[in-house]
Amino acid sequence: METSAIIQAFIAPLTIGGISAVLGALISITDKIVNNYGDLVIDINSGKRELEIKGGAPLLLTLAENGIFIPSACGGRGSCGACKVKVVTDVGPHLPTETPFLNKEEMADNVRLSCQIKVKENLQIEIPDSLFNVKQYAGTIEQIVDLTHDIKEVYVKLPEGSEIDFVCGQYGQFEAPPYDKIKTPTQRAYSMSSAPSDRSHLEFLIRLVPGGIVTTYVHEHLTEGQKINVVGPFGDFNVKDTAATMICVAGGSGMAPFKSIFNHMIDTGEIQTREIWFFFGARTKNDLFYLDWLNELDAEYEKFHFVAALSEPQPEDNWDGATGLITEVLAKFLTDKVDRSQPLEGYLCGSPGMLDACMAVMRQFELSEDKIYFDKFA
Repeated sequence: METSAIIQAFIAPLTIGGISAVLGALISITDKIVNNYGDLVIDINSGKRELEIKGGAPLLLTLAENGIFIPSACGGRGSCGACKVKVVTDVGPHLPTETPFLNKEEMADNVRLSCQIKVKENLQIEIPDSLFNVKQYAGTIEQIVDLTHDIKEVYVKLPEGSEIDFVCGQYGQFEAPPYDKIKTPTQRAYSMSSAPSDRSHLEFLIRLVPGGIVTTYVHEHLTEGQKINVVGPFGDFNVKDTAATMICVAGGSGMAPFKSIFNHMIDTGEIQTREIWFFFGARTKNDLFYLDWLNELDAEYEKFHFVAALSEPQPEDNWDGATGLITEVLAKFLTDKVDRSQPLEGYLCGSPGMLDACMAVMRQFELSEDKIYFDKFA
């Protein structure tokens, strides 16, 4: 090879590398200049709160950093649609990542997903006043109990001097710290299973979801005595103040809000005066838990009725209770056992498929949509 060719062979990649480095530096500098939105102000609820912030981050994160916590079951990934806020300021058209979660009325009212909106200018937004009461707590894991092969009861002690005021049926966002699956803290939403009367603790029932970021951390890494962040309370799933018979249906960790609800009703005495039917569905006996407690409630309180049903009972289960899909069992009891001459209300917590199926059954028995309340989780 001639000397000039050798020189060119070395110079060419160096030149390309040099150009790439220069371009990379220019892009980096340009990005910092272009995305340096400076000091901005977020006006919340017409001056009720004003935040002076640095621009450039998503609205969801910016609000959280300033103590305003918007519900986000997916941790800001844009996959749950929970972090809705009304943005009064014109920030452009709705993004394709937002539209699947918004109906026509919300879009017309300029409701946006706060995780998808980057703060680039002064903003005026509107949120429910209740969100001003949401706080982040640096709790301590006081106890972890294996309820089934894939559900853990996690009991969290709040910081000394801290108390939480919540309504049974609400949820909190439980945070996993960085570990081998994630580089930044990540939150997921779980119903609180503790009674509102215990204001210094929070309890969660967390089922292991294959591949789940936070559930994997809880089941494989979380230890008693560990510090953990919890944000809450969120949600509007709660018991209505009526005398209607409660038809409650849950499966798996959907037990959580009902544990909170029933203990609260014990505390208030309402469990003695209001008719309650609680249907809990599982595959096998190994998927059932709290049976002793629920059967004791059934025996002690005349108006409380507990029905556990197995869809796939195994020979070794020696099961003599209800069998079949929970929808089949629900329909049978609504036909033969429940007094339908009295007003009925439906309360559901479980997977989207289970909830949709149970709501279809309830509609067949003339429970109107506005009398069915649910907490749906993926």
